[in-house]
Amino acid sequence: MKGSLPLQAGKSAGGAGGGRLFTLGLVSSWYASNIGVLLLNKYLLSNYGFRFPIFLTMCHMMACSLLCYVAVAWFKMVPMQTIRSRVQFMKIAALSAIFCTSVVSGNVSLKYLPVSFNQAVGATTPFFTAVFAYIMTVKREAWLTYVTLIPVVTGVIIASGGEPSFHLFGFIMCIGATAARALKSVLQGILLSSEGEKLNSMNLLLYMAPIAVVLLLPATLFMEPNVLGMTVALARQDVKIVWYLLFNSSLAYFVNLTNFLVTKHTSALTLQVLGNAKGAVAVVVSIMLFRNPVSVTGMLGYTLTVIGVVLYSEAKKRCK
Repeated sequence: MKGSLPLQAGKSAGGAGGGRLFTLGLVSSWYASNIGVLLLNKYLLSNYGFRFPIFLTMCHMMACSLLCYVAVAWFKMVPMQTIRSRVQFMKIAALSAIFCTSVVSGNVSLKYLPVSFNQAVGATTPFFTAVFAYIMTVKREAWLTYVTLIPVVTGVIIASGGEPSFHLFGFIMCIGATAARALKSVLQGILLSSEGEKLNSMNLLLYMAPIAVVLLLPATLFMEPNVLGMTVALARQDVKIVWYLLFNSSLAYFVNLTNFLVTKHTSALTLQVLGNAKGAVAVVVSIMLFRNPVSVTGMLGYTLTVIGVVLYSEAKKRCK
């Protein structure tokens, strides 16, 4: 019996070490897929010359539909949840429409704005979440929480004034994408709040993605009518465009998959903290890759926004 104690302790330590390595691997995969899809979107839409953000979003949703079905129905990563009523379906469809708006607007903004500034604006999501939560649920946060939103917004205003590549239309699209992302999170909490309607993020994506494809198809045909011809022409010149689109679309699904897994194996709060750091990492990587000019004022503004977001997370945690 005495001889078995060190062995058990060793197994426990090994198990803990293995668990930490697994979590670290998940977080690294989440970072890589998030930053990877963002940079590849920027490359395709701005540098490569593939100027079809709606079609690109539709490719993402098609990949999410297929791969999510494989993960849930075939590999049983999570138990499949069914839609129980027409009302629940309509709620999911509404969330899908807002989700489409967010992703398309974000992709459009990448045509005109550098990734660094795109991430600075995207960091204001807590501000829009607090606004929509107050408007729709009349839910008031503690005053300290609202105070922390001041540097979040102030930082973006400073970053906008100091951004050498500022583009008004791109900025409006980026603000729209950020607001739509916040609106979806608030509405999701309201619309799917009852126990019978709650869906985990994998099942929600399983139903939202095909609806998004149906919504995006007519939008693509109407607003980007020559996309297929241009894509074929590009493929004849450089077949790599096909692989770029396939890899980019698959990566869009892995963003959602790793997001779900990191939340499952850590916590929503940990995910929020990691997300703040991810934005900063994406900024540094994008500046190194695309060499876009960055002013000291712009970096100070972005830093202030990140500090505000961190303070907001802490204020929310303390007020719970």
